[in-house]
Amino acid sequence: MGLLETPLLENLVVLVNGGSQGVGAGIVRAAVREGANVVFTGRRADLGEKLAADTGARFVQTDLSDPAQARDSAVQAIDAHGRVDCLVNAAGLTSRGSLLDTTPELFDQHMAINLRAPFFAMQAAVADMTARKAPGTIVNIISNCAHGGPPHLAPYSAAKAGLGGLTRNAAHAHRWDRIRINGLNIGWTDTEGEDATQRAFHDAGDDWREKAARSQPMGKLGQVDEIADFVVFLLSDRSGVVTGSVIDWDQNVFGGQD
Repeated sequence: MGLLETPLLENLVVLVNGGSQGVGAGIVRAAVREGANVVFTGRRADLGEKLAADTGARFVQTDLSDPAQARDSAVQAIDAHGRVDCLVNAAGLTSRGSLLDTTPELFDQHMAINLRAPFFAMQAAVADMTARKAPGTIVNIISNCAHGGPPHLAPYSAAKAGLGGLTRNAAHAHRWDRIRINGLNIGWTDTEGEDATQRAFHDAGDDWREKAARSQPMGKLGQVDEIADFVVFLLSDRSGVVTGSVIDWDQNVFGGQD
């Protein structure tokens, strides 16, 4: 950042749900760097407290599968800073299940984390914004699986497709309130969680990242810092009037054919 440039999120209050690791943690770091007052949630106190110590952001241990706690995440930001200007829903559950082997319990877990939690966090954040008659921005981290996804991610794909629809619905409903709501359908990304998932579900070895990178058009997986920078741009005034957009942040073109 140049000496004469204003930070993109200067003095804004940003809430990042699912911010203690992976993409969410990258967004926390980027938002702090861009001048925001950041509150973030996560399940693991050890990771959250370390990130808070490293960045100066405020960590609130939260179980987002509980809708009351999802709503309360916005209340925590308001209690700390008097308002919430920006919300990022970055939490995600990626446990595997196909159409044939997904149990009702697994299905409900995916809906709770990947769809219901963003819904009620948005509800609370938008209620604060509209009560103050103030503009705001929201970014939902979705997934390219919203287009259909692989067979082993059936409940995940269903929930993320729902989040894409919710993003557009809420953006349309609140455009006259000057609340901009957008989403990112992110592709295969190099995170700690993805490393654990590859090892747990796909018997991946230590070289899985290198093999995965070679299989991608750009020769690499998506990077957390790149996604975080894009999210900060969408949260900021620099992204202009754009709302209701669900952007494929990926290197594969869905609908394209060879």
